[in-house]
Amino acid sequence: MFFFIGLAVVFGAVFGGYVIAGGKMAPIIKAAPFEFLIIGGSAIGASLVANSFPVFKAAMGGIGQCIKGPKWHQADYLALMLLIGKLQTVMKKEGVVALESHVENPDSSPIFGEFPKLAKDHSIVQMICDPLRLMVISQGNLDADALDDLMKKAIKVHHHEALLAPAALAGIAGGLPALGIVACVLGVVKTMGSIDQPPPVLGALIGSALVGTLMGVFLAYGMFEPFSNRLTQIINEDAQAYDVIREMIVSNLKGHPQPLVIESARACIAHHSQPSFSEVFDGMRGS
Repeated sequence: MFFFIGLAVVFGAVFGGYVIAGGKMAPIIKAAPFEFLIIGGSAIGASLVANSFPVFKAAMGGIGQCIKGPKWHQADYLALMLLIGKLQTVMKKEGVVALESHVENPDSSPIFGEFPKLAKDHSIVQMICDPLRLMVISQGNLDADALDDLMKKAIKVHHHEALLAPAALAGIAGGLPALGIVACVLGVVKTMGSIDQPPPVLGALIGSALVGTLMGVFLAYGMFEPFSNRLTQIINEDAQAYDVIREMIVSNLKGHPQPLVIESARACIAHHSQPSFSEVFDGMRGS
């Protein structure tokens, strides 16, 4: 909702203010398709040169993420903690070897099956299963601090990879004003070829050329730079899920009591998405 409100304010302030001041939209509307082809096409091409296709695809998909907002919400964090809690309950009651079928084949695991949204996220499943698989292989003789360091490295690499998408959007934003100038210069070149025309014709050609500069700056600072900033915020917020996984697994391996395990995991979550202690504790006690 706020995404569309923000865009409406940007467009309304820029073009509404222009119209109120007596400007005519007709020249802008007439020139916009051609200027957009030059500026937008060259921006996309430059981004393809600067990034791998998966990063470019993630950047374009990131605009949709800006509309949807964070993937994980309070109910999802509660589900994540209950999922890990159930796996840890199996380990305590049946031994660490009993986890093997769950971590090796999470798609067929009845525990993962209880949480379909989480089970569909490959990164979440991998972040849970990889350390638990190490515990199975080591028969429970795994150093908690070593596992903690390993999970921190895995989270860091995943986070760095995820942030390549907003960096690509920021790169597009950085190039758009210059590409707008390129479009404007091309418009001036076109105008100079009609220098013998009367002033009204020349004025229309010059105005059309200046639309290129307008679009380059407007798209950069009114759209793509905010897209990049918002996507970065969303990625950082969703990354809390990985810290929850790490805290729960490592704290449990260190032998901390369940209330401390719960609190150490809850502390990783922003307050507006944080499930209550009683929700988590009652859910784990009932598992």
